[in-house]
Amino acid sequence: MELLKRLPMPDGMAKADIVELLLAEEYGFLPPAPHSVSAETESCDHDFCAGKADLEKKRLICDAPFGRFEFSVYLICPTGKEGPVPCFIHINFTDQIPDNYLPAEEIVDNGYAVLYFCYTSVTSDDGNFRDGLAGLVYPEGRTSKTQCGKIGLWAWALSRVMDYALTLPMLDHQRISVVGHSRLGKTALLAGALDERFFCAFSNDSGCSGAALARETKGERIQDIYRNFPYWFCENYGKYAGNEERLPFDQHFLLAANAPHRVYVCSASQDQWADPEKEYLSCVAADGYFRGQGLPGFIHPDREPVPGDFFGEGYIGYHLRSGSHYLSREDWQHFFKYLESAAL
Repeated sequence: MELLKRLPMPDGMAKADIVELLLAEEYGFLPPAPHSVSAETESCDHDFCAGKADLEKKRLICDAPFGRFEFSVYLICPTGKEGPVPCFIHINFTDQIPDNYLPAEEIVDNGYAVLYFCYTSVTSDDGNFRDGLAGLVYPEGRTSKTQCGKIGLWAWALSRVMDYALTLPMLDHQRISVVGHSRLGKTALLAGALDERFFCAFSNDSGCSGAALARETKGERIQDIYRNFPYWFCENYGKYAGNEERLPFDQHFLLAANAPHRVYVCSASQDQWADPEKEYLSCVAADGYFRGQGLPGFIHPDREPVPGDFFGEGYIGYHLRSGSHYLSREDWQHFFKYLESAAL
């Protein structure tokens, strides 16, 4: 807890200034939003999960200032429900349904729809800036010091799925949340910070440059992540590799930037590379910003968390489960629990 006293704090800052700082120094500025987003149906299964849901494959068409970009998205929507249903927008590592990280039937059984896509259908997870969306945004195949890397491009795509979701009458437009794991947990947090239309941003095991504080981490450090994955970020971020104390912010700024909507951080006790302790402390540090906005922030007991803990009363939610780096059904059950409590 001594670390918290030495952190720069966003309290009192305008949200626009927090976002500007994060984009200029870490993630980079995203390309402009498209003029329009439309969808074409590629396939449809009305008997998905033994008739519990419809499964449709859509082709999203984004007409943007830099050109037309298309990618595939899957819509799973429970049938037989009265009124619109809440929805998750889930960015994942595969387009398989179900997938280890996407328990589709459990999501449907709990009354949720899900819009789901594979991150590499947007742009590759490497330094190739001529692939997919990157090739349209960066026709010369490279970025400037403050233009976004791949995380920013994936976050851009999440907002395009939200654009489409808001055209669907079967979805509750006020209760659409974004979900991601690991590097895609970082992406979900950034998308949530930039797009206030989300109800909640769920970040699972996002670790370094996601939910976890960069200072005094016991796991992955900026020098590790920037050496291995520089293309996720803007070029400016590299100057903090091995120099975390020079950061004019820390990752609780990213959580704070999710206000005024909710944000939820999931940690795993054996995932030391993501440093669950620093993910938890990031929630503690972001509490003051939410409270300054008149919102209940992070409501938690005055102790370190233990596996099995679920803190779901505030606009910052958190749980710690046993196990390693993974998006589990246990995590999803906590998501359902949190959203149910938020609806009361």
